[in-house]
Amino acid sequence: MSGERFFAYELDTKLKPFWLPFGLKPDRDGVRVTDETFTATFGRYRLETPRTNIDGAHVTRDYRWWTAGGVRGSMKDRGLTFGTNAQAGVCVHFVEPVPHVFGWRDHSALTVTVADLDGLVALLGEAEPRS
Repeated sequence: MSGERFFAYELDTKLKPFWLPFGLKPDRDGVRVTDETFTATFGRYRLETPRTNIDGAHVTRDYRWWTAGGVRGSMKDRGLTFGTNAQAGVCVHFVEPVPHVFGWRDHSALTVTVADLDGLVALLGEAEPRS
């Protein structure tokens, strides 16, 4: 890969009240991937890690609408979500946990609800879903 790839969020405006308080800027926020770094932004929140810390990604689907929008952490697996819709996203796995962006625990994965699901997975490499 050469240069930068940008993946915009797939927005469901019905969930706007859930992501608006986090300061999401739909025209600027999303996922940027270069040869060296993976960066995801969601309003005031930013997660960045070296590409070498990415252990693959997979598509996830069908979230509960009341948990789908905004920034939230998972108590189960220390994952983080930057969510803009309840239909689908990409769960990006990290080799080493990324320093916490939201909450108090470092993050083992990040789910991002980008529009080009297959493109992001293809770029990062397919990973088996983790429990």
